[in-house]
Amino acid sequence: MINADTARPGGRAERVRADRGAAFEAVFLDPVGQTVQQRWADAALAVAFEDLPPVSAFPAVPGRRWGPGLWWSATTGRHVPAGSNAMRTQLMALDRDPDVTALAGRPVRLLWRTGRGQVRSWIPQLFARYTDGTALLADCPSHPDAGGERALRAAEAVSAACADIGWAYRRLPPLDDITAANLKWLAGYRHPRNAGRPGLTAAVLEAFTRPRPLLEGAAAAGDPIAVLPAVFNVLWHRQLTADLATALHERVLVGPPGWNCSGRTGGAR
Repeated sequence: MINADTARPGGRAERVRADRGAAFEAVFLDPVGQTVQQRWADAALAVAFEDLPPVSAFPAVPGRRWGPGLWWSATTGRHVPAGSNAMRTQLMALDRDPDVTALAGRPVRLLWRTGRGQVRSWIPQLFARYTDGTALLADCPSHPDAGGERALRAAEAVSAACADIGWAYRRLPPLDDITAANLKWLAGYRHPRNAGRPGLTAAVLEAFTRPRPLLEGAAAAGDPIAVLPAVFNVLWHRQLTADLATALHERVLVGPPGWNCSGRTGGAR
């Protein structure tokens, strides 16, 4: 068994060799807080990582404007630890993804050996479970080179470990500023209380059965002051669609799912 106590991310320039079928291992905390280490493929099959606490706390970096915190997930109704503003933004995007069923922050450390037999370890920042039972391990760099060469070598190894079991690993690229701002705005209305009075959601959906400007549709469903929170709530939950690459404003076109401003239909995970 690989010794978790001696595993450290490497600082040397050798390339990590993560052969298919290599002996990856997982370290995590069980429901009572005890450290468990077992073969990665076995853990991935049997462990609900989405229900586990962080295997290691997110570091608080002196001088950074945004430190560790909690994100309330509309998907699960529970808080998810977040270690940075970049991670919080990615949590927003995944929390809004209809294919995501659960989220967790840093629930597992992966261990492996390099081609030279040296033990390495890495803790992906984010875990997401999908409706088909597969999962995503991800890191949320604030820029493409964040973490340096060490993070890129770890990404290669963790990606191989996930591919071996049918999962995925990604270094999620930062969202553009407009999309991130729109997501942040809609996230402020993600809680069920913003659905408003009984019947309001149905009225909102009826008002936007055809694409129309945001404020015009809200007014068709009632007093815009009361209706707009419900519009933003259904936009968050993808019951309605708008182009989030464009700044939200009163004339932005809103329509039913599968529609966008260019008239194309469809979507992807």
